[in-house]
Amino acid sequence: MTDAARHLLDRHGDAVRADIALILGSGLGGLADAVQDAVAIRYADLPGFAASTVSGHAGRLVVGTLAGRRVAVLQGRAHVYELPPAHAGPALTVGVRTVAALGATTLVATNAAGSLRPEVPPGHLMVLSDHINLMGVNPLVGPNDDALGPRFVGLGDAYDAGLRAQLLAAAQRAGVPLAEGVYLAVSGPSFETPAEIRAFRTLGADAVGMSTVPEVIVARHAGLRVAAISAITNLAEGMGGEPLSHEQTLASAADGARHLQTLLTTVLPEL
Repeated sequence: MTDAARHLLDRHGDAVRADIALILGSGLGGLADAVQDAVAIRYADLPGFAASTVSGHAGRLVVGTLAGRRVAVLQGRAHVYELPPAHAGPALTVGVRTVAALGATTLVATNAAGSLRPEVPPGHLMVLSDHINLMGVNPLVGPNDDALGPRFVGLGDAYDAGLRAQLLAAAQRAGVPLAEGVYLAVSGPSFETPAEIRAFRTLGADAVGMSTVPEVIVARHAGLRVAAISAITNLAEGMGGEPLSHEQTLASAADGARHLQTLLTTVLPEL
Protein backbone atom coordinates (compact mmCIF):
# COMPACT_ATOMS: atom_id res chain seq x y z
CA MET A 1 0.00 0.00 0.00
CA THR A 2 1.64 3.24 -1.13
CA ASP A 3 0.99 6.52 0.66
CA ALA A 4 -0.78 7.69 -2.49
CA ALA A 5 -3.11 4.67 -2.53
CA ARG A 6 -3.89 5.10 1.16
CA HIS A 7 -4.65 8.78 0.56
CA LEU A 8 -6.98 7.94 -2.34
CA LEU A 9 -8.84 5.18 -0.52
CA ASP A 10 -9.24 7.29 2.62
CA ARG A 11 -10.66 10.17 0.59
CA HIS A 12 -12.66 8.40 -2.14
CA GLY A 13 -13.22 4.82 -0.95
CA ASP A 14 -14.43 2.33 -3.56
CA ALA A 15 -14.73 5.10 -6.16
CA VAL A 16 -11.01 4.66 -6.87
CA ARG A 17 -11.02 0.85 -7.07
CA ALA A 18 -10.07 -0.51 -10.50
CA ASP A 19 -9.38 -3.82 -12.23
CA ILE A 20 -7.26 -2.58 -15.14
CA ALA A 21 -4.55 0.09 -15.19
CA LEU A 22 -3.62 2.11 -18.26
CA ILE A 23 -0.54 4.29 -18.73
CA LEU A 24 -0.91 6.90 -21.46
CA GLY A 25 2.25 8.16 -23.16
CA SER A 26 3.20 11.32 -25.05
CA GLY A 27 0.25 12.77 -26.94
CA LEU A 28 -1.98 9.82 -26.00
CA GLY A 29 -3.64 11.22 -22.89
CA GLY A 30 -6.93 12.10 -24.58
CA LEU A 31 -8.27 8.61 -23.85
CA ALA A 32 -8.65 9.67 -20.21
CA ASP A 33 -11.38 12.10 -21.30
CA ALA A 34 -13.55 9.12 -22.29
CA VAL A 35 -13.54 7.70 -18.74
CA GLN A 36 -17.03 7.96 -17.21
CA ASP A 37 -17.90 8.84 -13.60
CA ALA A 38 -14.27 9.81 -13.24
CA VAL A 39 -12.34 10.73 -10.14
CA ALA A 40 -9.34 12.76 -11.34
CA ILE A 41 -6.41 13.71 -9.13
CA ARG A 42 -3.30 15.65 -10.09
CA TYR A 43 0.02 13.91 -9.50
CA ALA A 44 1.06 17.00 -7.55
CA ASP A 45 -1.62 16.08 -4.97
CA LEU A 46 -0.50 12.45 -4.60
CA PRO A 47 2.30 11.57 -2.15
CA GLY A 48 5.40 10.28 -3.89
CA PHE A 49 4.28 11.10 -7.44
CA ALA A 50 6.61 13.15 -9.62
CA ALA A 51 4.86 15.67 -11.84
CA SER A 52 5.88 15.26 -15.48
CA THR A 53 7.60 18.31 -16.96
CA VAL A 54 7.11 17.12 -20.54
CA SER A 55 4.51 18.55 -22.91
CA GLY A 56 1.83 15.99 -23.78
CA HIS A 57 1.72 14.49 -20.26
CA ALA A 58 -1.17 15.90 -18.23
CA GLY A 59 0.03 14.44 -14.95
CA ARG A 60 -3.24 13.06 -13.55
CA LEU A 61 -4.61 9.80 -12.20
CA VAL A 62 -8.11 9.25 -13.54
CA VAL A 63 -10.24 6.41 -12.13
CA GLY A 64 -13.66 5.44 -13.46
CA THR A 65 -15.38 3.32 -16.10
CA LEU A 66 -14.24 2.82 -19.68
CA ALA A 67 -15.91 0.37 -22.06
CA GLY A 68 -17.72 -1.14 -19.09
CA ARG A 69 -14.54 -1.84 -17.08
CA ARG A 70 -13.17 -0.18 -13.96
CA VAL A 71 -9.92 1.48 -15.00
CA ALA A 72 -7.18 3.50 -13.32
CA VAL A 73 -5.55 5.71 -15.94
CA LEU A 74 -2.12 7.22 -15.40
CA GLN A 75 -2.37 10.20 -17.75
CA GLY A 76 1.30 10.84 -18.34
CA ARG A 77 4.46 9.59 -16.64
CA ALA A 78 7.77 10.69 -15.20
CA HIS A 79 10.75 9.80 -17.38
CA VAL A 80 14.24 8.77 -16.36
CA TYR A 81 15.68 11.93 -17.92
CA GLU A 82 13.48 14.14 -15.71
CA LEU A 83 14.55 12.58 -12.41
CA PRO A 84 17.58 13.13 -10.17
CA PRO A 85 19.36 9.77 -9.82
CA ALA A 86 18.71 9.57 -6.07
CA HIS A 87 14.94 9.86 -6.63
CA ALA A 88 14.56 7.87 -9.84
CA GLY A 89 13.68 4.54 -8.19
CA PRO A 90 10.75 5.74 -6.04
CA ALA A 91 9.39 8.01 -8.77
CA LEU A 92 9.44 5.21 -11.34
CA THR A 93 7.72 2.69 -9.06
CA VAL A 94 5.01 4.70 -7.29
CA GLY A 95 2.49 4.90 -10.15
CA VAL A 96 2.32 1.18 -10.87
CA ARG A 97 2.40 0.22 -7.20
CA THR A 98 -0.42 2.67 -6.47
CA VAL A 99 -2.76 1.30 -9.15
CA ALA A 100 -1.93 -2.23 -8.01
CA ALA A 101 -2.93 -1.26 -4.47
CA LEU A 102 -6.21 0.09 -5.89
CA GLY A 103 -6.97 -3.41 -7.20
CA ALA A 104 -5.55 -3.51 -10.73
CA THR A 105 -4.31 -6.92 -11.82
CA THR A 106 -3.66 -6.03 -15.47
CA LEU A 107 -1.55 -3.18 -16.86
CA VAL A 108 -1.71 -1.86 -20.41
CA ALA A 109 1.14 0.62 -20.93
CA THR A 110 1.37 2.87 -23.97
CA ASN A 111 4.05 5.12 -25.39
CA ALA A 112 5.03 7.14 -28.42
CA ALA A 113 7.96 5.53 -30.24
CA GLY A 114 10.09 5.63 -33.34
CA SER A 115 9.85 2.73 -35.76
CA LEU A 116 12.91 0.82 -36.93
CA ARG A 117 10.83 -0.95 -39.57
CA PRO A 118 9.91 1.01 -42.73
CA GLU A 119 6.80 -1.14 -43.16
CA VAL A 120 5.47 0.16 -39.80
CA PRO A 121 5.20 3.91 -40.49
CA PRO A 122 3.83 6.77 -38.38
CA GLY A 123 0.18 6.33 -37.46
CA HIS A 124 0.49 2.60 -36.87
CA LEU A 125 0.48 0.84 -33.51
CA MET A 126 2.89 -1.86 -32.34
CA VAL A 127 2.09 -4.34 -29.57
CA LEU A 128 5.26 -5.25 -27.73
CA SER A 129 6.45 -8.83 -27.50
CA ASP A 130 9.68 -8.09 -25.60
CA HIS A 131 12.09 -5.29 -24.72
CA ILE A 132 15.78 -4.38 -24.60
CA ASN A 133 16.69 -2.15 -21.67
CA LEU A 134 19.52 0.27 -22.54
CA MET A 135 18.36 2.93 -20.09
CA GLY A 136 21.07 2.15 -17.56
CA VAL A 137 18.31 2.08 -14.93
CA ASN A 138 16.38 -0.68 -13.20
CA PRO A 139 13.67 0.56 -10.79
CA LEU A 140 14.15 -2.44 -8.49
CA VAL A 141 17.72 -1.52 -7.55
CA GLY A 142 18.01 -1.01 -3.78
CA PRO A 143 16.40 -2.72 -0.79
CA ASN A 144 13.58 -5.11 -1.70
CA ASP A 145 10.26 -5.19 0.14
CA ASP A 146 9.16 -8.83 0.00
CA ALA A 147 5.56 -7.72 0.61
CA LEU A 148 5.65 -6.02 -2.81
CA GLY A 149 7.40 -8.75 -4.79
CA PRO A 150 10.42 -11.07 -4.95
CA ARG A 151 14.03 -9.93 -4.93
CA PHE A 152 14.69 -11.48 -8.34
CA VAL A 153 12.05 -11.17 -11.05
CA GLY A 154 12.01 -13.25 -14.22
CA LEU A 155 11.12 -11.31 -17.37
CA GLY A 156 10.86 -14.18 -19.83
CA ASP A 157 7.12 -13.58 -19.92
CA ALA A 158 7.16 -9.84 -19.20
CA TYR A 159 4.61 -9.20 -21.98
CA ASP A 160 1.67 -11.54 -21.52
CA ALA A 161 1.15 -13.71 -24.60
CA GLY A 162 -2.59 -14.08 -23.95
CA LEU A 163 -3.13 -10.33 -23.69
CA ARG A 164 -1.09 -9.79 -26.84
CA ALA A 165 -3.22 -12.31 -28.74
CA GLN A 166 -6.38 -10.55 -27.57
CA LEU A 167 -5.04 -7.18 -28.74
CA LEU A 168 -4.04 -8.54 -32.15
CA ALA A 169 -7.46 -10.16 -32.62
CA ALA A 170 -9.29 -7.01 -31.50
CA ALA A 171 -7.21 -4.87 -33.86
CA GLN A 172 -8.09 -7.11 -36.78
CA ARG A 173 -11.81 -6.85 -35.96
CA ALA A 174 -11.63 -3.07 -35.55
CA GLY A 175 -9.50 -2.43 -38.64
CA VAL A 176 -6.66 -0.94 -36.57
CA PRO A 177 -3.12 -1.30 -37.99
CA LEU A 178 -1.25 -3.22 -35.27
CA ALA A 179 2.23 -4.68 -35.77
CA GLU A 180 4.16 -6.75 -33.24
CA GLY A 181 7.73 -6.18 -32.17
CA VAL A 182 10.55 -5.57 -29.69
CA TYR A 183 10.89 -2.19 -27.95
CA LEU A 184 14.32 -0.81 -27.10
CA ALA A 185 14.40 1.74 -24.27
CA VAL A 186 17.00 4.48 -23.91
CA SER A 187 17.17 7.14 -21.21
CA GLY A 188 16.94 10.20 -23.48
CA PRO A 189 16.28 13.07 -23.66
CA SER A 190 18.45 13.35 -26.77
CA PHE A 191 17.23 11.44 -29.79
CA GLU A 192 19.38 8.62 -31.12
CA THR A 193 22.08 8.92 -33.75
CA PRO A 194 21.80 7.13 -37.10
CA ALA A 195 24.67 4.84 -36.03
CA GLU A 196 22.83 3.93 -32.83
CA ILE A 197 19.70 3.11 -34.82
CA ARG A 198 21.69 0.81 -37.10
CA ALA A 199 23.10 -0.89 -33.99
CA PHE A 200 19.64 -1.22 -32.44
CA ARG A 201 18.32 -2.88 -35.58
CA THR A 202 21.20 -5.35 -35.41
CA LEU A 203 20.24 -6.08 -31.80
CA GLY A 204 16.73 -7.01 -32.94
CA ALA A 205 14.77 -3.89 -31.97
CA ASP A 206 11.66 -2.87 -33.90
CA ALA A 207 10.86 0.39 -32.05
CA VAL A 208 12.77 2.79 -29.82
CA GLY A 209 11.60 5.07 -27.03
CA MET A 210 12.36 6.60 -23.64
CA SER A 211 9.84 5.00 -21.29
CA THR A 212 7.68 1.95 -20.45
CA VAL A 213 10.38 -0.57 -19.51
CA PRO A 214 10.68 0.59 -15.86
CA GLU A 215 6.91 0.36 -15.43
CA VAL A 216 6.80 -3.10 -16.98
CA ILE A 217 9.51 -4.31 -14.60
CA VAL A 218 7.66 -2.89 -11.58
CA ALA A 219 4.37 -4.38 -12.75
CA ARG A 220 5.87 -7.85 -13.13
CA HIS A 221 7.51 -7.49 -9.71
CA ALA A 222 4.00 -6.86 -8.36
CA GLY A 223 2.54 -9.84 -10.23
CA LEU A 224 0.44 -7.87 -12.74
CA ARG A 225 -0.25 -9.16 -16.23
CA VAL A 226 1.25 -6.72 -18.73
CA ALA A 227 0.63 -5.62 -22.28
CA ALA A 228 2.26 -2.62 -23.94
CA ILE A 229 1.52 -0.71 -27.13
CA SER A 230 3.67 1.80 -28.98
CA ALA A 231 2.05 4.50 -31.09
CA ILE A 232 4.53 4.99 -33.93
CA THR A 233 5.16 8.71 -34.45
CA ASN A 234 8.19 8.67 -36.73
CA LEU A 235 10.75 6.55 -38.50
CA ALA A 236 13.90 6.46 -36.38
CA GLU A 237 16.85 8.76 -37.05
CA GLY A 238 18.51 8.08 -40.39
CA MET A 239 15.48 6.26 -41.79
CA GLY A 240 13.33 9.24 -42.81
CA GLY A 241 13.85 12.73 -44.17
CA GLU A 242 12.20 14.70 -41.36
CA PRO A 243 14.24 16.08 -38.44
CA LEU A 244 13.10 14.60 -35.12
CA SER A 245 11.60 16.77 -32.38
CA HIS A 246 9.17 16.41 -29.49
CA GLU A 247 6.76 18.75 -31.29
CA GLN A 248 6.75 16.39 -34.26
CA THR A 249 6.16 13.46 -31.89
CA LEU A 250 3.08 15.14 -30.41
CA ALA A 251 1.71 16.13 -33.82
CA SER A 252 2.17 12.63 -35.20
CA ALA A 253 0.68 10.99 -32.12
CA ALA A 254 -2.82 12.13 -33.08
CA ASP A 255 -3.40 9.30 -35.56
CA GLY A 256 -2.00 6.76 -33.13
CA ALA A 257 -4.21 8.14 -30.36
CA ARG A 258 -7.34 7.59 -32.46
CA HIS A 259 -6.31 4.03 -33.28
CA LEU A 260 -5.40 3.42 -29.64
CA GLN A 261 -8.79 4.55 -28.38
CA THR A 262 -10.55 2.31 -30.91
CA LEU A 263 -8.38 -0.67 -29.99
CA LEU A 264 -8.68 -0.30 -26.23
CA THR A 265 -12.43 0.28 -26.18
CA THR A 266 -12.76 -2.84 -28.37
CA VAL A 267 -10.58 -5.09 -26.22
CA LEU A 268 -11.26 -3.83 -22.67
CA PRO A 269 -14.55 -5.72 -22.21
CA GLU A 270 -12.68 -8.97 -22.93
CA LEU A 271 -9.77 -8.50 -20.52
